[in-house]
Amino acid sequence: MATTAGKRNLITDVKGLRVGQAHDVRVNTGVTVILPDQPAVAACAVAGGGPGTRETDLLSAGAMVDQVDAVFLSGGSAFGLGAADGVMAGLKQAGRGFSLVERPGVPPTPIVPGAILYDLANGGDKDWDGIAPYAALGFEAFKAASGTFALGRAGAGHGALAGQFPGGTGSASVVMPEGITVGALACVNCFGSVLMPGTDAYWAWPYEVAGEFGGARPPADFSMDAEDWGTAKANPGLGQNTTIACVATDAALTPAQAQRVAQMALSGFSRAIRPVFAPFDGDAVFVLSTKGVPLPDPNPLMVTRIGELAASTLARAIARGVHEARGQSGAVA
Repeated sequence: MATTAGKRNLITDVKGLRVGQAHDVRVNTGVTVILPDQPAVAACAVAGGGPGTRETDLLSAGAMVDQVDAVFLSGGSAFGLGAADGVMAGLKQAGRGFSLVERPGVPPTPIVPGAILYDLANGGDKDWDGIAPYAALGFEAFKAASGTFALGRAGAGHGALAGQFPGGTGSASVVMPEGITVGALACVNCFGSVLMPGTDAYWAWPYEVAGEFGGARPPADFSMDAEDWGTAKANPGLGQNTTIACVATDAALTPAQAQRVAQMALSGFSRAIRPVFAPFDGDAVFVLSTKGVPLPDPNPLMVTRIGELAASTLARAIARGVHEARGQSGAVA
């Protein structure tokens, strides 16, 4: 049996997972929340030279908390880290979180790691008065969480740019013959190009499923100069880029196994974007395990298979997000 895309071809094909999104058209920014129904094992890997993250130290080996209540991805650069406050407010209302002291009057603390991308220079009115809008967007995204969600100019990818094209939010999934599902969601604001120079083919084309990002292929005689970056951003500024992502699986991973999958998933960035992991990129990927399916033996081989699928599915999600955003902006036929 071969792998197949999930029913929705979204990260929410992973059972026990929902996604919520919110954006502000005036500010040209947004927030995406990945919400497991129950606390999930989590890990994070960062490869970009200019990351912006929150609560990732909690995911390190030996930390007291080994599960999270949600993951957020946000526009807004460091301002966007405030999106976690809105997500935490929603989780507190739902009675979710980690309880260090269990007694009346002491609420549990929701564990919400996340990452941001830099869309402050991508247009929109960023002259907000008082508190930045990200906490409110985070709360709105939490409330909107469901099994389906919009791709392209939506959520944290609403104000993104991918090289010289509109960026956006993309997602994809794959189901293994054993019934394990791996899904990915990416918000793409990269410096590098997702397209092969001089073509309409995405770097991720070898991994495409059923024409999900247009079906374009490079010409048979395709060749390029090693320093030809195609439609990368011509004049990047420090910190003005980033692709942030979340991979999820229903396989019951340990924290150490989730960390290995996160490390392997990073190669999905390099399969879909060129160049990537630059000094001014903040590329980061989270991994969530909803623990619904016991991990079959032998464990190391199964973790390897899941990690490889995490990488290829993430590459598909990146290309799909930009393809959807290009179509919405009229840049793709």
